[in-house]
This record gives sequence, C-alpha cells and structure tokens, in this order.
Amino acid sequence: MLKQNLQMRLGQKLAPQQIQLMKLIQLHTLEFEEELERELEENPALEKVQEDASTEEFPSAEETYEEEGTDSIDTDFDVNDYIFDDEPAYKTASSNYSADDEEFDSGSLLTEGQSLYDYLLEQIRLANIEGEDLKIAEYIIGNLDNDGYLRREIKQLVDDLAFAQGIYTTQENVVDVLENYVQKLDPPGVGARNLQECLLLQIEKKVSADKAVSLAASILKNQFDALTNKHYNKIIQKYDIEEEDLKDALEVISRLSPRVGGNFDTQTITINQEIIPDFVIQIKEGKNGQTDVIPLLNSKNAPTLRVSDEYKEILTTYSHDKKSPDHKQAALFIKQKLDAAKWYIDAINQRQNTLLQTISAIVKLQKNYFITGDEKSLKPMILKDVADITGFDISTISRVVKSKYADTPNGIVYLKSLFSDSLINDDGEEVSTKEIKNHLQEVISKENKRKPLTDDALVGLLKEKGYNIARRTIAKYREQLNIPVARLRKEL
Repeated sequence: MLKQNLQMRLGQKLAPQQIQLMKLIQLHTLEFEEELERELEENPALEKVQEDASTEEFPSAEETYEEEGTDSIDTDFDVNDYIFDDEPAYKTASSNYSADDEEFDSGSLLTEGQSLYDYLLEQIRLANIEGEDLKIAEYIIGNLDNDGYLRREIKQLVDDLAFAQGIYTTQENVVDVLENYVQKLDPPGVGARNLQECLLLQIEKKVSADKAVSLAASILKNQFDALTNKHYNKIIQKYDIEEEDLKDALEVISRLSPRVGGNFDTQTITINQEIIPDFVIQIKEGKNGQTDVIPLLNSKNAPTLRVSDEYKEILTTYSHDKKSPDHKQAALFIKQKLDAAKWYIDAINQRQNTLLQTISAIVKLQKNYFITGDEKSLKPMILKDVADITGFDISTISRVVKSKYADTPNGIVYLKSLFSDSLINDDGEEVSTKEIKNHLQEVISKENKRKPLTDDALVGLLKEKGYNIARRTIAKYREQLNIPVARLRKEL
C-alpha cells in the first residue's frame, strides 16, 4: 500500500555562479588567461578593453541594462532570477598589479617530438617479421607504458588478442614475439616486464670484455635483491672480490636507465611552459627606516573588461517591438548574454580582490622571510591563520594558494611551500616544521655515507639542537623529504 509522508529538510546548495567563482579563484595565471579567452569567445557581449583604449569602471551586478527612456520587454519570467542567485559576498577591487608586465610575456613554447609508440612502430615494421606475429608485436607495443615497460600479464594479452583482434595464439608465442622482436628494438631495455629485466636488457647490449661490465651483469642477474637492499658485504663475499671491483660494477649499473621511455614525448605535441608568477613582492624602504613589503598582482590577473555597447544598442532596438515573437526571443537571448557578461566582470573583480587580500595576509605573517629570503625566518603558518586575517573560508584560502607562485627579490616562491605546522622547542619557542626539516636534511647530507645515521641517531642529533622529536616523526619528515632509510643511503 502506498503511503504519503511530508518531510522538511534543510539543505545547502552552491549556485552555478558560486561554483564558477571558486574555479576562477583556484586558476593560476596561465589557466586564467585561457579561461578568459574562452569566455570572450563564447559571450560576444563581453569585451576586453585594449591598453590604448579608454578604460571605464567595472559595472557591478546591481546595475541595470536599460538606457534612459528604454522600455523593458514583457516576458514570462525575469532573467535576473536565474542569472543572480544571491548577492556577491566579496567587495570589488580596483586594479592593483605590477607595472613590470614585460617580465611575464614569455608565453608557451610548443615543441614537437616523436612518441615512444611511434618510434617503436617504425622499427618493428622494418624488422623481419610479418603476418600474425607482426600484429602481436604491434599490440604488445601498444600496451607499453610511458616508461617502456610491459606491465600487463601475458595471459591478459592473449585474451585481449582473441577478443579484440581475432588473433588466437598462445602465451608461449606472445613471449617469443616479445623477447625476440620487441625487446630487441631501440632503446635497449624497452619491453621489459620489471626493473631487473630492463637493466639486464641494457647491459647485454654492452659488448665488452671489461671486468666491471661482466661483474655488473652477473650481479644484476644473480644478486639483484642484495643489490637493491645494498647488502654490499654479501656481494663482496659471494664473488670474492675487492671493494674497488664492486665500486666499478656499481658505476656501470648507475649509468643504466630505469626508464628507457623517459626521453620520449608521451604525446606527439607537448607544451613546455615557464612558470609565470601570479604575484609580485616588492621590497621598499619606508618611513622611519622601516622596510615595507608590498604585494602586487600580476596584471594578467586583472584584465579590464566591459559590457559591449553594441549589444546594449541591439537590446534597445528590440525593446521597442513588444509584439514580434522573434524580437522578443532575440531580446531575451541578448539580455541573458548581458547578464552573464556583467556577472563575469563582477566575478573577475571578486577573484582579484580575493587574491590580493590573501597575498597581503601571507606577506603580513611572513614579512621577515620575504625581506631576508632565509627559510629559517619562516614562521609557522597554516591556512586558518590566513583565513582569520582575511575573513575568508579556509577552503577559499586553499584554492587561492593552489598552484600559485610569487616573484620575490630572492626568487620565485611556491606559495604552498610557505605553510607549515609548528612545534615547541626546548626553549619554549614556537618553530616551523619546515625549519626542522631543513635541519634534518642538513644533518643527513653531512653524514658518513658508509655508515648512514639511523632514525634513532637522528633523534639524538636533533635533540642536541633543541628539537625534542619522536622517532616516528623523524621517519615522517624523512619520507616527506624523499630521503630513504639509512640502509638504502649506504654508499661504498
């Protein structure tokens, strides 16, 4: 039996305009330029004012479209009802940006290169292979990853060949094609199923009677686990060799590539982009001998936009004819475009204001760092600290610093790298975890590589410097710095 129930629910939904604003905020300069160009193409009612043109103040969302004396069009709905869902939560901002535009005009550099897939296909089609075996070889090449490895199981390839290609073969035949044709192609090591096989394929190409090469090949084939775990004493005892002989063999192995496909483009065309800073930090001597740190926006983040006068005139023309259904529909379309253009201009202003307030708060908290450029002067700072100053939500601050860079007198800085947690040292002072990581990296860089420091030893050394940290914290910081455990840092 069907029953009807009446329920009340309280929910919260983001309007499409709010979602788009959040997306605009998190875009870095290059992405923002691309997004702006796309919007200009899609909305003819939106125009970008050229530098030599006279600029006008950005219109806000509350302004009306009708010129004086223009009649509005009677419609079944109000276009503003779905264009503006709520009032903007941010203040608009006037342009505040760096005058050094020429420093950021480097743009994108397009380079064309050959992919690993195309390079291998060219070779296999010139090899002495044909018929079904050629199709199998081409299918294997198509399943190699960007590093040149075959990560899939042979059984899976056999099944796929049967279902997708209509080729019914055996695992033995696929392995035969792989080892006798694909793995013989250039670059050496391509088609390997694991790192050991990749290195062996490369060293087999080295036709040499050199003792170091022969020893390296034997170690890779028979003592690979001991090599990866750096059990050097075990290898020395196994082969009854001197330490210098092992050093020579390790030197040969170090020249082999674990990623033979790394020198090839993953796509036919790749885009290499220089980092374009989103902010500029200027240092100036202020009054009373104080140093002022001035944050500015890259001017590409503050374009001068306006609503098209031509579209306003067209809307005025259609407004006088209330009887024609075609004119009424055209007027609604134009009004939608004008609404969208005005909202987009307001969103750009909100984005600009949000970026500027966020970078100003960061500069306020990290003033000494921007002046000195010394990472040791970085203060502990989390997203909430910036949010408390700006009044924005933490998620908004996170979007702002994402993928953003600042051009400082001491180089280009990734904003996210300025954030760190805090710890209390033995003197009761609050220090940044970034400072502790720098000390940890410095201690490890100066250690005896023949006897690397264990995590317990690192705990003791940092304690001497006034940082009372647990061993698990040391291990966490070491992993964040991509520093392996002591056993894997050992060198001869």
